Amino acid sequence: MIVPNDPAVSETPATPDAGLAGKQGYDPHGVEERWYRFWEEKGLFHADETSTGSPYCIVIPPPNVTGSLHMGHALNNTLQDILIRWHRMRGDNTLWMPGTDHAGIATQNVVERKLRQEGLTREDLGREAFVERVWQWKRESGGTIIRQLKTLGASCDWERERFTLDPGLSNAVREVFCRLYDAGLIYRGDYIINWCPRCRTALSDLEVEHQERDGKLWHIRYPLVSGAGEVVVATTRPETMLGDTAVAVHPEDERFRALLGQRVLLPVMGREIPIIADAYVDREFGTGVVKVTPAHDPKDFECGLRHNLPQIKVIADDGRMLASAGAYAGEDRFICRKNLVKQLEREGLLVKVEEHRHAVGQCYRCQTVVEPSLSRQWFVKMAPLAEPAIQAVETGRIRIIPAQWEKTYYEWMRNIRDWCISRQIWWGHRIPAWYCDPCGETIVSRTTPQACPRCGGTLRQETDVLDTWFSSGLWPFSTLGWPEKNKALGVYYPTACLVTGFDILFFWVARMIMLGLRFMDDVPFRDVVIHGLIRDEQGDKMSKTRGNVVDPLHVINGATLEELLAGAKAGGAPPAALESIARQYPDGFPRFGADALRFTLAALAGQGSDVKLSVKRIEGYRHFCNKIWNAHRFLAPHLQEGEGREARLAELPLDLADRWILSRLNAVTRGVDEAFAGYRFNDAASLLYQFLWHEYCDWYVEIVKTRLASAGGEAEKRTGRILLGRVLEQSLRLLHPIMPFLTEEIWQRLPHQGESVMVAPWPVADPALDFPQAVESMDCLMEITREVRNIRSAYNISPAQRVPLVVKTSGGHQDAMLAAGQDYLVSLARLAHFEFGQETSKPELAATVVIQGIEVHVPLADVVDLDAESSRLQKELSKAEAALTRIVKKLENEDFVRKAPAEVVSRERAAQTELADHHAKLKASLAHVEGYLKR
Repeated sequence: MIVPNDPAVSETPATPDAGLAGKQGYDPHGVEERWYRFWEEKGLFHADETSTGSPYCIVIPPPNVTGSLHMGHALNNTLQDILIRWHRMRGDNTLWMPGTDHAGIATQNVVERKLRQEGLTREDLGREAFVERVWQWKRESGGTIIRQLKTLGASCDWERERFTLDPGLSNAVREVFCRLYDAGLIYRGDYIINWCPRCRTALSDLEVEHQERDGKLWHIRYPLVSGAGEVVVATTRPETMLGDTAVAVHPEDERFRALLGQRVLLPVMGREIPIIADAYVDREFGTGVVKVTPAHDPKDFECGLRHNLPQIKVIADDGRMLASAGAYAGEDRFICRKNLVKQLEREGLLVKVEEHRHAVGQCYRCQTVVEPSLSRQWFVKMAPLAEPAIQAVETGRIRIIPAQWEKTYYEWMRNIRDWCISRQIWWGHRIPAWYCDPCGETIVSRTTPQACPRCGGTLRQETDVLDTWFSSGLWPFSTLGWPEKNKALGVYYPTACLVTGFDILFFWVARMIMLGLRFMDDVPFRDVVIHGLIRDEQGDKMSKTRGNVVDPLHVINGATLEELLAGAKAGGAPPAALESIARQYPDGFPRFGADALRFTLAALAGQGSDVKLSVKRIEGYRHFCNKIWNAHRFLAPHLQEGEGREARLAELPLDLADRWILSRLNAVTRGVDEAFAGYRFNDAASLLYQFLWHEYCDWYVEIVKTRLASAGGEAEKRTGRILLGRVLEQSLRLLHPIMPFLTEEIWQRLPHQGESVMVAPWPVADPALDFPQAVESMDCLMEITREVRNIRSAYNISPAQRVPLVVKTSGGHQDAMLAAGQDYLVSLARLAHFEFGQETSKPELAATVVIQGIEVHVPLADVVDLDAESSRLQKELSKAEAALTRIVKKLENEDFVRKAPAEVVSRERAAQTELADHHAKLKASLAHVEGYLKR
């Protein structure tokens, strides 16, 4: 048992003034750093595989080693941390496995940029020196995002931190590659791949972002060799026609049946190529005749294989035209396009040019237009791996939550293409393959071979590295030590769940499922929890060009306007975006703290929907922190050492409010537990917010305040003190997974057991504390109090002025309820006189409402100056009518509705609704007062 400021726990870093900001509210400054350090020093994040608790493991989606924390990371890791902290408190053997990804292309780009500043290239250094340079950068700068995750409160087992290029994971990668190769599932061949001319590497289909762009459709004449006419071909990429080896029509297209078997003369190149029939041709596109360029289009490549066509590559890896492009050799592909179109126009071969909007593939890293290109690459055969992964979801071995993403998963998996896994860069897992040039042998080996096993010749190693997603696809088992067998692997695999964004469902999640089933003979996780994107409060995607990106570190630590602008400018935001930031946040951000941000993200994380993030919402949840803090500040002076520990609830004289708060806490305990179990983070947050702010703070604390200030019995006061502490302590445990820092700070100051709230027992609902009748009665009493307060507001009655209240009941149970709660009503509704019963009559002039069949009357004759009130109401009504007229005219203006931003129109419509409601209430109040004055 620990009590606040007990000398026996002096190592606990709580001080009497910690968390205070000039005694005005909770300040996270210093608190969050101090408690995180305490948790780490105590080893509370570390998982023990020998524990007897039920295993619960999450592997972190490894952030890129080049990265820094953004709101997507903040959302993803907050949700994971909530689950981890919840299960840790439940007594489960909980492991959150952390680590970072080497991010091959991104990291190499970072280091190459630094080299360019020194006037160097990677070729100047050579492969070994360049790779060492990247390792040096990783040691110096690669830990940024881990430090930032700690700022967020992530309770990972940092003692187990892994890196996708560390020796253990490198061993796993090589083992998997060799096993897949030996099974015939990895092969090397010529194939059309996505090539980035800037990054100089192949990209998988998933690494290509397709964006709609305004382009052109060029219609070009291809003369028949017979001289009997021509065919017209439409293309969006004229420069690739230099590599054409056929033109194709659909076999059922009657327009071109007579042309089949004939040959055309390829413009500019003068090469004869055949006219073929193939069902892949879209008869509705262009003219119905398409050019076939097997070396520069994936569909054309497949068509070329079917028809045994030559493959002529005309664009080099740097985006320049090859010698096979004839007179255009050496030109950039887009310069070639312009010059070629001019030549076609001069020679009368350009029929017309149409505007054409179409999807253009871009590199996901540098946004360079990707070039489909014939290349010799390494591939994984995916169909044999995909089928078991499909069945795992179909049979329920893996749940995808929300289930709407299952359809997307199935569609991709059932139409899966072989995975190009080789990348033409130097930073990454080098492919374990060696070539013997004299005899043509290829050797794939777990260890480095010294000579060719066939001829004894010298070997050269493959220069390509593996796609980054290859190593991260092994993450759930490679991080636990596979291929070595150890205790951790046996305990924590398969992992419990994976929390991720939908954007890497195929990049990563599907590949982990396929590889986990292949090498562990079991699924890598039971549940896949997919969250939405972070958007701004209008629902727009966050973008530096819009100036609506919110940096989580600015939110947590605070930032001046100058810091906000500097961060946006460094990220490439244009002047218009900087102006938008200055307008929105002229005073910058205060220090909101990690807890306020985490609660905001949890509260907005509804299943199947994106998160519309508002800085105002974060500010609102900072006020929630203050509310809880101030409740503790009220309670602290009343705590008496040992009182809470010794008391048993069964021995306490519980009144109506006591039974109500215990019953509501019981319901919230059940609800939060069920919400976490169902991954409904927003429901859990909503339950806790409603209970702590509106029920515990606004009602129960106020009721107990009255009890403590009264001349009533000591037993009732003691009960109030004990329950205030117990309810708050249990609420803090429920809240801890979402708000870890604030809850630890306050929990340490309350009577408690254990060294940290993080490892305190998770609350369990007690059926003996369900009091449904008390809840029903208190709901009615609270509603009466709210209505009396509304009447005060409507008739401009000062909060300090006490008012009479007359209540007409319809039964004995209502009388009993009011008798039990009359002290609450007198105090909270500030009543001068309270009369209730079945025989009471309505006062001559009163504001009246009916609640659950009970007539509630607030007499006005002796409370309100009716003439003055009539005058006031008339003035207020005139103001409301004028304001409402202005808004109605604005919204009836079609130009305004059409041209104004949607959020402005929406705001005006909301204001109209609010004003109309206010106007109606004023009108009713005025009619009520004037009706009495006319008597």
